Formats: sequence, C-alpha cells, structure tokens
Amino acid sequence: MRGMNRLGSVLAMAFAVSFVATPTAMPQQKNFSVGPVTAAPGARASGFLEVPKGVDEGTRIPVTVINGAKPGPVLGLVAGTHGYEYAPILAMQQLPAKVDPAGLSGTIIVVHVANLPAFLGRAIYYTPGDGKNLNRVYPGRADGSISERIAYAITREVIQKSDYLVDLHCGDGNEALRPYAYWMTSGTAAVNEKSREMVLAFGLDHIVIDTERSTDPNNSAYTSNTAITRGKPSITTETGLLGRVDEESVALVETGIFNLLRHFKMLEGEPKRVEHPIWIDRNEVLRSPTTGTFHARVQPGQTVEQGALLGVLTDFFGQTIQEIRAPFAGEVLYVVGTPPVSHGEPVGMIGRVKKD
Repeated sequence: MRGMNRLGSVLAMAFAVSFVATPTAMPQQKNFSVGPVTAAPGARASGFLEVPKGVDEGTRIPVTVINGAKPGPVLGLVAGTHGYEYAPILAMQQLPAKVDPAGLSGTIIVVHVANLPAFLGRAIYYTPGDGKNLNRVYPGRADGSISERIAYAITREVIQKSDYLVDLHCGDGNEALRPYAYWMTSGTAAVNEKSREMVLAFGLDHIVIDTERSTDPNNSAYTSNTAITRGKPSITTETGLLGRVDEESVALVETGIFNLLRHFKMLEGEPKRVEHPIWIDRNEVLRSPTTGTFHARVQPGQTVEQGALLGVLTDFFGQTIQEIRAPFAGEVLYVVGTPPVSHGEPVGMIGRVKKD
C-alpha cells in the first residue's frame, strides 16, 4: 500500500506540473462585419453599407474591412464626409492594399466616401437632396433625411464598432488650408488623454484645442464627437486644400494613419510623433454677412495681427460690401480661395497660438 501511495503521489505531482505548464489559450481573432461586409482573420473585404430610401432617396457607403490575423483594437477611418475633400478619399482608396492583414493586430474599418451624393455631385459642405451638412447631424436618425440616415448608419456600423476613430478632412473645394488637427475635449479625462496621444501620434504639428463640442451623445453633431461622447477616443484631421489631389496632401493622410497603427501596436515599429506641437488655444471661423464675391488678401499659414485685412467682400458688380478683418492676432488656418460665398458661410479661420 505504501508503494501504491508513493506512486499516487508521483502521479499527482506530475499532473499538477503538467497543468501548470500548459500554456494559456491565446484569444483568437474572429470574423469582423460592418453591415454586409465580412472579413475573416488575416483577410480584407470590401462592399457597401446600404442607406435605404426614406423621406428622400437612399444611397450607399463604400467600406473596406481589414481584419488582422491577430487580436487587437478596432480603428475606424472615415473619409469623404464632405464630397469635395479629395485628399483623404484618395488616401483611403490606396490604404487597404498597403496593409497586410497577416501582419496586422486588430481591425481597420475604412469608410472610403461617407457622403457619396456630395462626392458625385461635387458639392461643398452640403448633401444634395436635403441641403444639410453631414458633419452637423450626428448621431443621425433612422427615419431622417438622407444626411441623417447616413450619420445613423455610420454611428451604428462604424463608430459603435470601433475602439478609436479618425475623421479625415481637408480644405473643401473652396478652402485654401494649411494642415492641422483637432483635439476635442468633450469626453472623460481618460478619453481626452487618449485622444491627445492620438493627435500627437498622427504627426501634424498644428493642433486646435477644441473645448466647445457638446457632451450629449444624443446631440453630438460631429463625427469625431459622436465617438468621444460614446467613450471612444477620436481626432479630426485636415490635410489638403481646394479640392486638389496633390501627392503631398494624400501622403500626409497615409503617414498619419500608419503612425497611429504603430501607436496602437497594430503594426510593428514606432510612430513618428510630432516633436514640437503648436497648440491653438483659441480659434474663430469668420462668416460672410451676406451673399456676394469674396477676394482673399491672405494665404493659409500666414501670421496676422489683430485687425489685419483678411479679405474683401463685394457685390456682383465689384462694389465693396465689407472688409473682413482678423478678430485677434493669430495664424490663418484656412481662407476661402474661390469667389462665390453665400450668407453665413465661412470665409476663413484664425487660430491663436498658445503662449506656453
């Protein structure tokens, strides 16, 4: 019996050792779906989110899902909120082919063109059909007009499924713009700090500190703010101008995204963070008091003093209606570079550089 007890003890110890030594099962990557578009682990898939007909015509949203072979965070990328902002749209067309899903940890959701009616209609700011600005109607409504239904679909299928979000913009077809990004502070302290790290990792040196967004998730208005008010760190970037498709502007978008993929450890390597950020602690969008013709007198990136002449608004006969002047000293982040301007539309944006 003593021999049997000794044998039992040895077997028990061996079992215990083998149990301890067995490696813990690693989490496995699963299929990932955005609407009807499903990508298996280590693969990519493209297709359309359908926005059904409602009070007006429906549309579709082209998306690509890049599903990494290994688990990791979900990064949502939204381009084409405004139809004439081409640089991010072209960058997002090129991105999927440059990311190998086999070497990716996590998942990337690419919205190639959020607002297809505006893109095909070559429309600035507003969606043809309902005349609304898609980046002012979030989180949208299932029974709303076309812009609201697009926002609803993106909120449900992209923002809610992402861990982090980037809303990719550039100077619209009428805007001459210098590259910059927005850091919104409408979230919790933890979300705000993660968003701050994102904006530094993206790599643009001019960063607008935006403290004026709504904290109400049911009235979030903006794409990025919709993510932030749902606990998801997010930034907005501006890279490109005047509807141009220059390689430099497209490359800024691509470089920023790869920086973020490295920042989140979704790809190997270290991001090239901005080393000397220029924080903009006050900004003002200047709007036209009437409909007419705008003639810019400054360039994007130009430093101006308070009261400096930014542009002249004339009637259709060339008679001066009003001079548009800087409300405070700062830098021209963008200025309208084409003549037509309607009442209430932007003519430029000034940012004040934070002293410290």
